[in-house]
Amino acid sequence: MTGGVRTLAVALVVAGLLLPVAAFAQTGEEYLYPLVDLPPAQPMNVIAEDQPNDSGEQINLSWTLSIDDPRRGRGRGNVVAYHILRKPAEVEGAEFVLIDQVSAGMGWYSDPNCEPDTAYTYRIGASNGTSIHYSDPTESVVSASHFFHSQRWNALIGVLLISGLLVYFIYSARKGKELFIRRIAGLDAVEEALGRATEMGKPILYVSGLSSMADVATIASVNILGQVARKAAIYEIRLIVPCYDPIVMAVEREVVKEAYLDVGRPDAYNSNDIFFVTQSQFAYAAAVNGIMLRERPATNFYMGMFFAESLILAETGASTGAIQIAGTDAVVQIPFFITACDYCIMGEELYAASAYMSREPLLLGGLKGQDWAKFIIGALILIGVVTSFFTTWFAELFTVG
Repeated sequence: MTGGVRTLAVALVVAGLLLPVAAFAQTGEEYLYPLVDLPPAQPMNVIAEDQPNDSGEQINLSWTLSIDDPRRGRGRGNVVAYHILRKPAEVEGAEFVLIDQVSAGMGWYSDPNCEPDTAYTYRIGASNGTSIHYSDPTESVVSASHFFHSQRWNALIGVLLISGLLVYFIYSARKGKELFIRRIAGLDAVEEALGRATEMGKPILYVSGLSSMADVATIASVNILGQVARKAAIYEIRLIVPCYDPIVMAVEREVVKEAYLDVGRPDAYNSNDIFFVTQSQFAYAAAVNGIMLRERPATNFYMGMFFAESLILAETGASTGAIQIAGTDAVVQIPFFITACDYCIMGEELYAASAYMSREPLLLGGLKGQDWAKFIIGALILIGVVTSFFTTWFAELFTVG
């Protein structure tokens, strides 16, 4: 071997020995895994727990990030995602199925698609995009449905308190205890209005608003109509009820018929005086105005939900000289009724009217119980406002988790 060839061979050998050393000096740990795409280390300490205070549809998972997760700043840093696998624990031979995945750096997951009262087992896999290293299976965990939300005890106390008030006052009313309810002038005037119609020999016109039976104001109006119909039957007064809604008409016919039966005057009931007009707003108003001008009723009742036609009806009724009693929970229509009618029942007074007029123990006790519940709620709000300047513990009592 010539000297030049020998020198070249020695140089190649030396280069082959020094190249790995230089590569290690530049890349650190990467030298330990040259040209090999090893799977990342598996996540550790995987824990599956049932979600508390739910209906049994969620299980929460947590785990220690893989040592190769970039967030830990150690290892190869090649974790790109964690795969969540699940299988039913009670199904023999069931395989783990991929249900979702989360990005690297996340050490928790909530499985929202569990069947209530079913046991599951989970595995978490750390993936680098091409290969995955799975954790050991978790202990089986049941997605239990819970009867009571432990962080909502305050709501339970409120429900029990209000229910207790209602039961107490209903029981007291049935025992004959006199329950005080403040006077409502519009309802006290009903007797006067009916007496005037009796003396003059003129009919009563009852308008139950322009809404359906789904409206609480219409339901309240129908209850009042039942009380008015009883007195009309006793005094032998003709009762005219033009209806905007055909379903409301059917209900009101039954209510009036029952009222006449209760007072022993079924022969005086005339279903033709309770009739459907139209479901066109201003056509209905025009028709009712025509009835007022032709029949000249002694008393007009407007009870229920009203809209822009309220002033048209009330002004026409006033021009005929009738006593007018209106009641509605439509805030924007109350001023018109106050202006054009003799008496106006406002807001919640409309809901209380049936109990006020009938003195039926169930309705009367329920009304009194609701009044006390409102008083207690108002007092608690006032205490909360005052104490909020000094501390937050009182307000926190009413936080619903």
